[in-house]
Amino acid sequence: MPAYNEEETIAQAIDRVLAQPFVGELIVVNDASTDSTASILEQVADERVVVLDHSVNRGKGAAIRTGIAHATRDFVGIQDADLEYNPADLARVIRPLEDGLADVVYGSRFISGDARRVLYYWHSVGNRLLTLASNVVTNVNLSDMETCYKVFRRELIQSIPIEEDRFGFEPEITVKIAKSGARIYEVGISYAGRSYAEGKKINWKDGVSAMRCLVKYSWLERRKLQ
Repeated sequence: MPAYNEEETIAQAIDRVLAQPFVGELIVVNDASTDSTASILEQVADERVVVLDHSVNRGKGAAIRTGIAHATRDFVGIQDADLEYNPADLARVIRPLEDGLADVVYGSRFISGDARRVLYYWHSVGNRLLTLASNVVTNVNLSDMETCYKVFRRELIQSIPIEEDRFGFEPEITVKIAKSGARIYEVGISYAGRSYAEGKKINWKDGVSAMRCLVKYSWLERRKLQ
């Protein structure tokens, strides 16, 4: 769980993740928050929670990289601290892994019949364009490359070097997972997106960066095959 200035939701996010009966470990990475996130984390007593701190703000991808390196359970999933994604959906996301069908499962906001908050049209357009571009370079038919909910077999995700420090993590890991030959599944999930007034952090610059990452890592992966 990467966390940066999430004092409004971090405690509830932790409680709701820990309420899932299959969760044996929750690694929270405080990415140098400047609000009361750190003090809230100091009060967490559940022994399943491991809190790690970055001394300077390094970005979501860097926080995920730190968390993955410290994971010890069979499956590793990503849960944002802002509760745009409902932890109750994790049960369905991990099922293809538990059934031995998948190595990676993406939780898709676009193939679900569940509730989804209606917000920014151009965000949805951007997400779909990035997913289309991702599918073109990977030849993998995803519907939601940019989703937060990605769950991996631990051995797989810990074997893949992650370089991107910010939101470029999503296209980078998608390209590398696709090129690895891993079995990828998608499961529909609900979504309660935040507005910018409520603390949403991603913007159009991150979309441009995501496109750059798709080009960069698809090119690098092709070079490895030559």
